[in-house]
Amino acid sequence: MHSDLEFLASMPAALNGRALWFVFHDGRLMVSEDPSLPLLPEGETVEEIGLPGAEPLYLGRLRQQDCFAVPLDDPAQVPPGFYLSELRRLLGELDELTFAMAGRASQVATWYCNHQFCSRCGTRAESHRHDRAMACPNCGYTQYPRISPCVIALVTRGDEVLLARAARFPARFFSCLAGFIEAGESAEQAVHREVFEETGLKLGTLHYYASQSWPFPHALMLGFHADYAEGDINVDGEEIVEAHWWHYSDLPPIPPTGSIARALIEDWVQRRKALAEGGNE
Repeated sequence: MHSDLEFLASMPAALNGRALWFVFHDGRLMVSEDPSLPLLPEGETVEEIGLPGAEPLYLGRLRQQDCFAVPLDDPAQVPPGFYLSELRRLLGELDELTFAMAGRASQVATWYCNHQFCSRCGTRAESHRHDRAMACPNCGYTQYPRISPCVIALVTRGDEVLLARAARFPARFFSCLAGFIEAGESAEQAVHREVFEETGLKLGTLHYYASQSWPFPHALMLGFHADYAEGDINVDGEEIVEAHWWHYSDLPPIPPTGSIARALIEDWVQRRKALAEGGNE
């Protein structure tokens, strides 16, 4: 883990002064209305940031500053001078480490609100003494934060890349193909299945690239470069409505900086440009 980013399951005995607060309601993050002030509230207690009675959840430390998530039941609790922003809109505005902590806060807050009762017997659950978990005092069942593994693949064919537009995307916005890993399936099997289901294409060699926590709402993205093998594009028309081959020098609008989709695309483009200039891929 990056030395400036510490994820901790339990709060240390002593805190490092003023904490950084990630306050969420329904997946939206509370941020300052005043651009001259820090985007996120800081203070030693929830009372100091204008949220008396709110329940803080310890997250860890960001650049040695303690961090808490605070789930809000009602948007009317947001104090004056702040508003709720979609976390996705802050991608690129928050630096990489702050966005990572915000993503953790979002997932922890959502999980905590959704697991107040044991899913096995219905008894009110309690926070585990040591782990990030909710424990049932009646039957002993323990519920941990949910993480859903997904694959995301950049399919390439020489100087061309396959980019697709999902039904939920804005017009002319394209990205890599992605999907959830099914039970009993490996990440590699999921890549082959998702690409074939959504476009009808078969793949050759896969190359693992990197992973990224993606808090919408609790995905872990596993990124791959994939070589095209055979087939013609045939989109399913439901989840994917458009897919085309694009030359690296003429790409459509793509995902924002900070996303693994953007990183996959930019990494490939840089390597194709280097190859065109006489270098090695």
